[in-house]
Amino acid sequence: MKVESLIGLFISALILFGLIFNIRKSRRFNCYDRILHHKLVKENQSMMWKIITFLNEPKLIVVWDFVLALILFFEGHPWFSIWVLATLFVTDLIGIFLKHSIKRQRPITRFATRDGYSFPSGHVLSATIMFLMVWKIFVSQFGAGLFIFLVVSWLLVVISRLNMRAHYPSDILGATSLAVLCFSIAQSLI
Repeated sequence: MKVESLIGLFISALILFGLIFNIRKSRRFNCYDRILHHKLVKENQSMMWKIITFLNEPKLIVVWDFVLALILFFEGHPWFSIWVLATLFVTDLIGIFLKHSIKRQRPITRFATRDGYSFPSGHVLSATIMFLMVWKIFVSQFGAGLFIFLVVSWLLVVISRLNMRAHYPSDILGATSLAVLCFSIAQSLI
């Protein structure tokens, strides 16, 4: 495993486990997280945020992942094809396990109550791991342009989850750190 991967693995694991511990054990942390969430965003259910939310729905990311796997397979990269499917599958499985283990309630909103739990954000988790895989596979072909596109896309997903009041800031950070952790492990396999 490369030094960069080890550093990413270590830092993301520290952040993730620190968040899990504090969410489960610290009322003060949860209070500050709610206050930060309240100060960061105003309820904004505009059509743009709804579209971004829809396009990054974890179930739809699975479809994008299969499309990417098919492209890679037909371009003569069957190992990468299997790798993208397995990486997203395992990452999402861990995210679902964490959601149902931690059982953190979503932020209170004046709009309809949302189903499911809050930590980690499934939208951010799936989008982050997908963007990291796309970057890994296509960086040599598209370079800085792809990087900018992926970062802007990721930021839009993050902002949409906050503006839709579906998640606290720590849910976003937890999803991102879990995605980086899983990606760091997955890229050592190729």
